[in-house]
Amino acid sequence: MANQSGPTNAPGAPTQVVEPTQPQLRSAAATFALLSSPPRLHLVWLMAHETFDVGTLAGRVGLSIATTSQHLSKLRLSGVISARRDGRHTYYTVDDPHVLTLIDQIFSHIAADGTLAPDP
Repeated sequence: MANQSGPTNAPGAPTQVVEPTQPQLRSAAATFALLSSPPRLHLVWLMAHETFDVGTLAGRVGLSIATTSQHLSKLRLSGVISARRDGRHTYYTVDDPHVLTLIDQIFSHIAADGTLAPDP
């Protein structure tokens, strides 16, 4: 599927659709697997909106600090979140615009009751 018709870049010019590579597919699947944990997804949603330390995040998500730290470590190693040290505290946030878009899109797609949200 190297070339599909559909949206165009210029009038009359078809958009070139490039199929993802195997490394891209593995990495995307690993990212979705990482975010498939409700507590991790909650942590990422929080950090997409504000910067927090581990204690605050643990309290907001209802986990122990040790468990929250393990989740944060996995998210940080994967590049989903970033960390900044300030004295004795480390503050976590999402600053990757792609991750921010992904989080915004999924929660725009899901209604508060867990069903699919209606189209705007």
